[in-house]
Amino acid sequence: MDVDRRELMVAEQIVSRGVSDTKVLAAMRKVERAAFVPPALRPAAYADEPLPIGHGQTISQPFIVAYMSEAAQLKSGDRVLEIGTGSGYQAAILAEIVKEVYTIEIVEPLARESRDRLASLGYRNIEVRYGDGYKGWPEKAPFDVIIITAAPPEIPVELVAQLKVGGRMVVPVGSFFQELCLITRTRAGYDKKSLLPVRFVPMVRPDK
Repeated sequence: MDVDRRELMVAEQIVSRGVSDTKVLAAMRKVERAAFVPPALRPAAYADEPLPIGHGQTISQPFIVAYMSEAAQLKSGDRVLEIGTGSGYQAAILAEIVKEVYTIEIVEPLARESRDRLASLGYRNIEVRYGDGYKGWPEKAPFDVIIITAAPPEIPVELVAQLKVGGRMVVPVGSFFQELCLITRTRAGYDKKSLLPVRFVPMVRPDK
């Protein structure tokens, strides 16, 4: 059964690697990853690996989704901006935990598919926008948390500016060599903490 596969995924891939946030674990157990991958790949939906979702994009491996969610220190009342909707899986995990999720996707077919998918799954606290993630969502700012699921070559300061003071950004930074970073907005700028080496698709601008 699908629920058994999710339980096994959480136990073997996530808890065993140190993720312990109970809200994140509950969301990972609840959300059906199989609903976010192409039908032909559903037998591998709970495997410990990223999977292609078309248009040169991937759905991140479950551990990375859980790790980034825990690193963001999510609270129930948070308003979260996600850059890189992809399949919508990370947005769904976030929406199980926080009050509001705003998510931006630069590939228009993926934005449209994810909007429809998330609506069909009953999510009413997620807004999906097609557009340039580097611009963020200024009319909804400031955010408590920003999660970026594609790798900019350097920390996107234009997005840091859309965080509340004390707000957190979890972002993979780099080109060939990437590291996942936790950015905390301060009154003077931001603090940076390196978390672990990762490999994400590049974060691109529309004109690139």
